[in-house]
Amino acid sequence: MLFITRTSSSYFYLIKKLKIGYLIMFQMFDDEYFMRRALQEAENAFDANEIPVGGIIVVDNQIIARAYNLTERLTDVTAHAEMQVITMASNYLGGKYLKNCTLYVTLEPCMMCAGALYWSQISRVVYGASDLQRGFTVMGGKLHPKTEIKGNVLEQECSQLLRQFFANKRAK
Repeated sequence: MLFITRTSSSYFYLIKKLKIGYLIMFQMFDDEYFMRRALQEAENAFDANEIPVGGIIVVDNQIIARAYNLTERLTDVTAHAEMQVITMASNYLGGKYLKNCTLYVTLEPCMMCAGALYWSQISRVVYGASDLQRGFTVMGGKLHPKTEIKGNVLEQECSQLLRQFFANKRAK
């Protein structure tokens, strides 16, 4: 146990040190930090020969669900990373609404996933690479009016993994 008195010469130094450590702890958990966790899931998909899209759901800086595309393994066109992670988070929280949650996903959600996100009332969606062909923004889709959207977080890294995957497919 540590006791600090105001007369202690190291009091202000210790408080300053604690504040710096406290700030560093919170600065570490930013959108890039969590997108890197989603990228790890996308890399798992890449290794499993699935289209490399990964996602996580976070509440209060805690990852409560993580998943990647499983469309090939499950032979299910709806087994997108977003659909998997929404189900996991809902089960974890014990309800269908994902208020106060943030989805981090490496590729902009498609219309199907945007619909699921709409109904989940998720608070925030952060995506890496834009999908200029099938993304919900290009297709005219909308999320819940209270959902905040942020795109292009670590866009280069997310795009590169997708490019590499499809280059490998074309080379075979």
